[in-house]
Amino acid sequence: MTPHLKQDFGQLQSLLNDITNQAAGYLGSLPGRSVFAIPEIADLPEPAEEGLGTAKTLELFNTRFEPLMVASSGPRYLGFVTGGTTPASIAGDWLATVYDQNTQVSRGEGDISAVIEEEAISLLLDLFELPAEFFGGFVTGATMSNFTCLGVARQWYGKQQEKDYAKDGITDRVNVLSATPHSSSVKSLAMLGLGSRNIIRVNTADGNREAMDTEDLERRIRALNGAPFILISSAGTVNTVDFDNFKAIARLRENHNFWWHIDAAFGGFAACSPQHKHLLEDWEKADSITIDCHKWLNVPYDSAFFLVREEHKRLQVETFQNSDAPYLGDPSENFNYLNFLPENSRRLRALPVWFTLMAYGKKGYRHIVENSVKMSGLLEEFIVQSPKFELLAPVRLNTVCFTLSGTENQETVSRFLSALNRTGKVFMTPTVYRDRKGIRAAFVNWMTDENDIRIITEYMDRIAGEILQ
Repeated sequence: MTPHLKQDFGQLQSLLNDITNQAAGYLGSLPGRSVFAIPEIADLPEPAEEGLGTAKTLELFNTRFEPLMVASSGPRYLGFVTGGTTPASIAGDWLATVYDQNTQVSRGEGDISAVIEEEAISLLLDLFELPAEFFGGFVTGATMSNFTCLGVARQWYGKQQEKDYAKDGITDRVNVLSATPHSSSVKSLAMLGLGSRNIIRVNTADGNREAMDTEDLERRIRALNGAPFILISSAGTVNTVDFDNFKAIARLRENHNFWWHIDAAFGGFAACSPQHKHLLEDWEKADSITIDCHKWLNVPYDSAFFLVREEHKRLQVETFQNSDAPYLGDPSENFNYLNFLPENSRRLRALPVWFTLMAYGKKGYRHIVENSVKMSGLLEEFIVQSPKFELLAPVRLNTVCFTLSGTENQETVSRFLSALNRTGKVFMTPTVYRDRKGIRAAFVNWMTDENDIRIITEYMDRIAGEILQ
């Protein structure tokens, strides 16, 4: 054991106390901490041959990086649909690091971390009022969840042609239909060899919508002349949180053969609110669902889960099993998560989810979701009443998509957003909606309150006034 390792282990309690105090200080400062930083960092000093030890390394981090760490988990960080971190999820995340389990085997030999994962999935199914017929597991984010679900869909499609794509590769074009897929779904199609340019685009519905026109969907299905296909539908599009008509899609399933995937990365949380759960009616009839945890569940980053119907478990094993690896066991004999998802090695991502759901329950998450919707409504009211801004689309749930008033001000939108973000008081992201430059403000953080809306709108009004004068 090296001297630094020996010393650090002997002083571990003191080091963890220092980290705890620093973490508590950061979390306590979130409401006032800047959400924007310019990365002006001094060059890395010459590394010491024997290292610095943890205490000195912490000092170096605090000198070079800590002042520039933005409050991305704070109440006025409204970019990328980024949630905060509930106290319980932080506790679970820290313990996941301390116990350092490699989640694999659910029953039998090995640790019990996979049992925790199964419990967390059960709690999530209950939260979203989905049936137990779904099997789930944890991955890094919505991209890998979409990848996992669409990987099983690819295997299903091959079986319709009496082919095994997992073993033999793809030899045909695979029919994929969608209207407004998230970029992570398109990226997944590229990684899976299905082709990001091979999507058959379904028209969107009339009336400033991003949801698919179900009549056009049916026309395109009929044009396939009975051929199978994969349908990627949306429960909450990026710009306007629009939902596809799941009732209509479910009816189409009665007469047509397709794999139905729903990307519900954050829109799935509408199920937590009695006022909005109707948006998801019949989503339980899908074959697979993606939901992100480091968004509205407010757990630390690197957390999402997939749901695939239990009836497709064999297809899932065919897609992700480890063949020619005797040391990993026979997938036909023993359950092992590493045969159901892309990663073999992964941390216990389920523990932060298990902690936060046990700590705050369904009622707690109903409050978080409905409060976020309320905050987006307050920003909507400000924009509607202000002559300086205009909505680009209706506010359907938790994301406000807007721009500066007047088409003549399109070239100043980027300048306005840059100036707004540089105040460090609020962070939003740019977008383009129906060929107009816009701005997205996504509300998912458990801490955001009316005082934050007051601060945000005051800065928006002042900066817009300066730029538009």
